[in-house]
Amino acid sequence: MADTITIEVFRYRPEDGAEPVYDTFDVPLRQEWRVLDALNHVKDEVDGSLTFRWSCRMGVCGSCGMMVNGVPKLTCSAFLRDFAPGPIRIDPLDGFPVERDLVTVLDDFMGKLSAVTPWMVHKDERSVEQGEYRQSPAELAQFKQYSMCINCTLCYAACPVYTHEDDFLGPAVLALAQRYNLDSRDDGNEQRYPLIWSDSGIWDCTFVGECSVVCPKHVDPSAAIQQAKVQSAQSFFASFLPFGKR
Repeated sequence: MADTITIEVFRYRPEDGAEPVYDTFDVPLRQEWRVLDALNHVKDEVDGSLTFRWSCRMGVCGSCGMMVNGVPKLTCSAFLRDFAPGPIRIDPLDGFPVERDLVTVLDDFMGKLSAVTPWMVHKDERSVEQGEYRQSPAELAQFKQYSMCINCTLCYAACPVYTHEDDFLGPAVLALAQRYNLDSRDDGNEQRYPLIWSDSGIWDCTFVGECSVVCPKHVDPSAAIQQAKVQSAQSFFASFLPFGKR
């Protein structure tokens, strides 16, 4: 294995008013190094102005997501050795405005996430004396995989719809909404349905499935969306029946 590998890093400096460019760096090619290690090496040893997000370095926080050779990845989990002999091109995640270098603006995602009420809603809060909300293993299995989402937005960078439809809620938001809709302890379905069942919700999804392919936590957003489509269709047809209830 060679001693070094070349990385081509997207650079954007808004204060210059110039178009983005790529800077090339030769970094040590070590067996245990990830792409994030290479970026930190450049920032610490070569160019301190390089800007990117990272935090946990353990695939938990989701903040170091970038495009690595055109594929959305957590750079803390992408080994340099897997891209040898290189070069490796590193870009900010597709689909989001770029603030500086590899940092994207996530305001759109965060706004859409809060809009679907991604938290537990109860019609009647229990007192301490009434005890906890009980749930069986089978009920937990209904939604557990969707609760694994770390909001890394890799699925948004992979989604062909999100980059073209400004109003589309996107895969992670819809999967997290479904996580709570499937939770036997939650009573917030009715307030989520108007948004997630709208044209900008599940019906904008074309079921390409790339969101599920790139998820580092093996969440299947495309399955969550298809489940919600079935629920929406059933509710629609039931509304025409005399005993139907939306």
